[in-house]
Amino acid sequence: MTRYVGKGVYGAVAIGRISMFRKNDAAVQRVRVEDTKEEISRFEAAKSAASQQLCEIYEKALKEVGETNAAIFEIHQMMLEDEDYNESVCNIIENQQVNAEYAVAVTADNFSEMFSAMDDAYMQARAADVRDISNRVIANLSGTGFAAQNSDDRMIICADDLAPSETVSLDKDKVLAFVTAHGSSNSHTAILARNMNIPAVIGVGDDFLSAVNEGNEAIVDGFTGEIFISPDEETRARLLKKQRDDLNKKRLLQELKGKENITLDGTRIKIYTNIGSIDNIGAVLLNDADGVGLFRSEFLYLENSDYPTEEQQFSAYKRVLESMAGKKVIIRTLDIGADKQVDYFGLKKEANPALGYRAIRICLTRPDLFTTQLRALFRASVFGNLGIMFPMITSVSEVQQALQMCEQVKNELKADSIEYSDKIEIGIMIETPAAAMISDKLAPMVDFFSVGTNDLTQYTLACDRQNPEIEQFCDAHHEAVLRFIEMSAQNAHKNGAWIGICGELAADTTLTETFLRMGIDELSVSPSFVLPLRDAVRKIDLSK
Repeated sequence: MTRYVGKGVYGAVAIGRISMFRKNDAAVQRVRVEDTKEEISRFEAAKSAASQQLCEIYEKALKEVGETNAAIFEIHQMMLEDEDYNESVCNIIENQQVNAEYAVAVTADNFSEMFSAMDDAYMQARAADVRDISNRVIANLSGTGFAAQNSDDRMIICADDLAPSETVSLDKDKVLAFVTAHGSSNSHTAILARNMNIPAVIGVGDDFLSAVNEGNEAIVDGFTGEIFISPDEETRARLLKKQRDDLNKKRLLQELKGKENITLDGTRIKIYTNIGSIDNIGAVLLNDADGVGLFRSEFLYLENSDYPTEEQQFSAYKRVLESMAGKKVIIRTLDIGADKQVDYFGLKKEANPALGYRAIRICLTRPDLFTTQLRALFRASVFGNLGIMFPMITSVSEVQQALQMCEQVKNELKADSIEYSDKIEIGIMIETPAAAMISDKLAPMVDFFSVGTNDLTQYTLACDRQNPEIEQFCDAHHEAVLRFIEMSAQNAHKNGAWIGICGELAADTTLTETFLRMGIDELSVSPSFVLPLRDAVRKIDLSK
């Protein structure tokens, strides 16, 4: 038996045989051509075919992982039409009189190096996207493609790395697990694996690929990030039991549907969900959540090629409120910037984008943009139970300005005889140390706090959460982070506000009792974590 360790990105156990995911990526040869016009035509045809393939992959991803996660393939289609990219390929063909495959490969290398050298984590991630679309075009030009070993059996797919398009293109019914030598837990591929509910381990290292062979028996433990090749009987028995226990636990969790989120001593807590698209509403209802604690409104901006209109936004907000049938829906106002960039915003490159021009800072300095969103939100409020939440707050004046703009919008709607609800709760995110430290000043101004633990951890510990090199230092359990949360909870309750947590830490059941003892009123998690969290809450006794 041989054991390898990587980073588990979806917790489950898979037992089966290995199938090596092989890419037909033989080195592209430079070939001199006489007819450059014909070569450019070949490139255009291959690019057109790639666009159609990506369209089909998008439709498949839409069904399997939802609109937000499928959006990467729309971005890939747009990148295929990028003027600079296409101009580079055509110039190389014409000026060097070379084959299209070589021109695409050179362009891919140049653009990938350019993106990789940038300081911005979002732009660095575009390097992999350029390689992905370029490999697809080259495969079309050469008549090759990507393929895993054909088999009627379900297999553990092992690869150097998997591009998002490759991950989605695989037949989900034939995949037991993913294991890759490289990759990041924040990569699109890891996110897709989590959303497809497939056990996955990434970053196992090159030694792994050189040691395993097609058909080897293996066990993948997505909880611990371990892979066992040719497991011994003791390991097999232990992990088979772990697999059975996990499946039984998931089955038992279904019995919690319809039950209350109430501790043994009678304390009630709300369990809401975080979603990034209207398409996720089905998962919210399926998992029996009390409401939506974080609806990321920026998806409307990320999926558009121009600023979404008031009507577009109103329609989206109305749909989600109606779909939730009176359950609370908290919509976070625009949170663009940092790792979420939109070309048409025209944001300047920043040395430290996570500390820069983003979220509420954009809204307050671009009132036309902000009031358009607020008008849409207030108009939609009559169709459900709406809460509005402002992100990236650091001062009292920011909240004052945001509230003043809300009043301005309400006055305008009233003057135009347009209805809006007078029961909208207004809240802010506690995701900066500054907001936590002055939470006693902020609480009297709002109805609720929602703690964004991802950013709060990043800013408190001075750790870039997009940087895999310092992942071990980004400890969300750090005492400083927990003290900020407790301080905010105390100040919220002293001033008549309620408080929730919407960051990833909300789903950490090792801290659930700690949060309840702090006085946290609501926990907002991904839909799949609602029932496990309900189970944890119902086993806690706060009277002891």
